Amino acid sequence: MPPPNLPPLPPPPPFFWGETPEDEFYTSQNIHHSTSYFQTPNGQIFTQSWRPSSPTQPIKATVFMTHGYGSDSSWCFQKICIAYAQWGYAVFAADLLGHGRSDGLHGYIGDMDKAAATSLSYFVTVRKSDEFTKLPAFLFGESMGGAITMLMYLQSDKDVWSGLIFSSPLFVIPEAMVPSKLHLTMYGLLFGLADTWAAMPENRMVAKAIKDFEKLKIIAVNPKRYTGKPRVGTMREVVRVTNYLQNNFQKVTAPFFVAHGTADGLACHSGSEMLYEKAATPAEDKTLKLYEGMYHSLIQGEPDESVALVLADMNAWIDEKAQKFGPQSNGNKM
Repeated sequence: MPPPNLPPLPPPPPFFWGETPEDEFYTSQNIHHSTSYFQTPNGQIFTQSWRPSSPTQPIKATVFMTHGYGSDSSWCFQKICIAYAQWGYAVFAADLLGHGRSDGLHGYIGDMDKAAATSLSYFVTVRKSDEFTKLPAFLFGESMGGAITMLMYLQSDKDVWSGLIFSSPLFVIPEAMVPSKLHLTMYGLLFGLADTWAAMPENRMVAKAIKDFEKLKIIAVNPKRYTGKPRVGTMREVVRVTNYLQNNFQKVTAPFFVAHGTADGLACHSGSEMLYEKAATPAEDKTLKLYEGMYHSLIQGEPDESVALVLADMNAWIDEKAQKFGPQSNGNKM
């Protein structure tokens, strides 16, 4: 939610970049973009892909991205997807259940393991397709999507993923954001009837999420953003899953890159530090970047110079790992 002092905003433009038609915009970015729906046992999910538009440019690897709470893959989250595609990667994203254009009650994830498995079923289908099976493959998660991405990794067979990338992952909830045990217990006594209720108290912490005020105004008018109070079941799952992940970081053996701002008000950077310390990943294959004074939204919400710094660090890391884990093949040109 925007902070209380945000002034009335005009109607949103058709796209986060403004009025330019989609095809014209993506062409200007040297990107080929596509959308589709993917049917799963848990419902239909909306998916998108971004790739370099040049047919002669070989794809370095595939990257499968998951957005955060209340967001979707179609608004400012695309900035990350487009950047990776411009670096030479085939990028795929899916709206989580209950988010964007995917099935489910808006803003509700009553079972994060199921939500992770649902997106994972699409990601694995693409990852194992003839076109991409020989390429390195990376999972990317932002904010709550970072926690769900970690669940996907833990649900996956060994060696499916070449590496993991996290931007401000929600592994530890800030004290001011921790849902009341009293509320969770009280609603839990209603035998699940209250699970979907948008009834949890909300602490407006977006002032510590997005530093650039002009970018906040664009993010705030996302027409598919969930703006209601947190739903009981979603908050219950956030508490359960963050506790579960903290107790299972030692199972992580894949290479990973994690970026976190030290002034993040929505996800404690101590969670990223905990992952770095506990993961069984070899020391040379794990990277933690803490950005002094940066807020939660590192790529969509910081000033341009800070965004460029984060993206440059991500680019250097994934280029190194993509080269390490898989030779490019002319047969995989797009």
